[in-house]
Amino acid sequence: MSEHPESADLYSAIEESARLLEVPCSHERVQPILDAYADSLPSAVIALRVATGTRYQGDLDWRFTVGREVDPYAVALSNGLTGRADHPVGALLAEIRGNCPIAGYGIDFGVAGGFKKIYVFFPPDGMQSLATLAACPSMPRSLADNMEFFARRGLDDRVNTFGIDYRHRTVNVYFGALPDACLTPEGVLSMTRELGLPDPGERMLRLARHSFGIYASLGWESSAVERFCFAVMTSDSASLPVPLEPKIEQFLRGLPNNAADSRFVYYAGVSSTGEENYKVQSYYNWQPRMLDQMLLSDSGTTSG
Repeated sequence: MSEHPESADLYSAIEESARLLEVPCSHERVQPILDAYADSLPSAVIALRVATGTRYQGDLDWRFTVGREVDPYAVALSNGLTGRADHPVGALLAEIRGNCPIAGYGIDFGVAGGFKKIYVFFPPDGMQSLATLAACPSMPRSLADNMEFFARRGLDDRVNTFGIDYRHRTVNVYFGALPDACLTPEGVLSMTRELGLPDPGERMLRLARHSFGIYASLGWESSAVERFCFAVMTSDSASLPVPLEPKIEQFLRGLPNNAADSRFVYYAGVSSTGEENYKVQSYYNWQPRMLDQMLLSDSGTTSG
């Protein structure tokens, strides 16, 4: 397959970001992803994300949006980006497409590891209910097992994004328009303790107060919520109490950026492994429509 101009230009930025973080960049894994979705790239929101913690060492994630008219899993299969899964994860996107209105999709990949995830964005005025999602035959049972937990906190009908991780065979459920009670230190501790997760540290509790979204990671192997995370947007990468390694701070200062304004999304979470993780997402190409998708206005960003 020949390279498209848009995907070739983006690959150069991806390669530069990998060099800055000193991680390997695999042309044979990355370029086919960009070429497969090349028609979407000129109008896409494009971002990259770096994370702390042993789970994320040795790779750097990039992601971009594609339109709702695209079947992103079919594209991935037909271009050999992922193998056909003999597992319910392979049928899940088609079932969601058949049952829910969709605003668009996102593709997530590592510069070293290649294709990883597909995100499903629901319309801002059409957030989905957990009951609708849990009714999909291939959905992990863990979602239904935790519905009552989310319903008691007013989150059962506030799913604005859903992620499918084909590599790890897990799903992410993203909630928006959060009730204030979910963001207080007491509310956060109540949730993590009921889920059997470690108590977040003081820095994470302070950050959670500013969250525009939370998400939970679940799998097919057990009913446990594997990770529970909070997301905060800011215009200043140094404004929040997030303990980033000096190497990552230097990386953020040197990033390629085509966006007209600077925006960063921080993710802070606790996991069943006992590890506290922080991730920061920087936008290579920002589109204002993402504020609607995130259920945010410009005033919804924080400076600390």
